Amino acid sequence: MLRDTIKTATITAMKAGDKPRTAALRLIQAKIKDRDIELRTGTAPADDDVLVAEVLAKMAKQRRESIELYDAGGRQELADQERAELAVIEEFMPRQLDEAATRAAIAEAKAATGAAGMKDMGRLMAALKDQHGTALDMSLASKLAKEALA
Repeated sequence: MLRDTIKTATITAMKAGDKPRTAALRLIQAKIKDRDIELRTGTAPADDDVLVAEVLAKMAKQRRESIELYDAGGRQELADQERAELAVIEEFMPRQLDEAATRAAIAEAKAATGAAGMKDMGRLMAALKDQHGTALDMSLASKLAKEALA
């Protein structure tokens, strides 16, 4: 399980004395625990790795946005810290589909849903998310889906 892999990596980083990596891994574990607490009132997902992957994807997106803002604001030291955290987060994320595979997935979902225009964008994106989940970069998929439906 992904959760166990992260826990093992945290212990390894602590033993190695790698403080920045340990801090990033602890942050990941805290976010996962927060998500577990949120889901106590709802139904837990059947696959725990899906939950962890969603948390990692959200954290990665936040880091990328922060890096852009820090770079634009001239705060290089903060941007570097976010890049280091992003590198640790990306180690545990499932492989993302590349652009060619994303285009193929969009074509397949477009044929399956019968999407013809921009009014069908929501239905197409929902089908893509159901089929590919966390392996799909949703921002890239959204851009390519708009091109395909235009």
